Amino acid sequence: MNYFSHESAIVDEGASIGDGSRIWHFTHVCSGARIGSNVSLGQNVFVANRVVIGDSCKIQNNVSIYDNVTLEEGVFCGPSMVFTNVNNPRALVERKNEYRPTLVRAGATLGANCTIVCGTTIGAYAFVAAGAVVTGDVPDYALVAGVPAKSIGWMSRHGEKLELPAEGNGEAACPATGERYFLQSGTLARVDESNEN
Repeated sequence: MNYFSHESAIVDEGASIGDGSRIWHFTHVCSGARIGSNVSLGQNVFVANRVVIGDSCKIQNNVSIYDNVTLEEGVFCGPSMVFTNVNNPRALVERKNEYRPTLVRAGATLGANCTIVCGTTIGAYAFVAAGAVVTGDVPDYALVAGVPAKSIGWMSRHGEKLELPAEGNGEAACPATGERYFLQSGTLARVDESNEN
């Protein structure tokens, strides 16, 4: 075993866990889960069977990752944020065959206590503010906040807000790294990415 698991954690036989990952107090990983390398699962985390977690993700305390959720590399899930997998749940109606997939792309941040309604895609390096309720797809690099979540700006790969309008066109540099970003018709890309296309 090339990962750490606290003695209070439960890791079901068959779960795949990458090297250097850390599983903390009272966490439960189900048998079908696939977890990459250098992942941190905080206290009281639940990971269901049909879940994929990419390398270097950080899942903070009290997060449940239900079936049909996929996290790409480097996703941050803030404390007590929520995933769902059924759009119209009822205790008296079985809907396990209606689970909707949720995809969180590389580098995205899901803030504390936010809710991601199933069937959505969160774009690469997007930033969901604390307490937001996401009901639709979020573009790459977008900063969204509110209930329901709405786009209020753009974030760099480094997690810094860019001086750009929420909509329209423009160009800005990350204040931390100097990387340049180009916004056109509601799509943001790093300048070197846009030159590659």
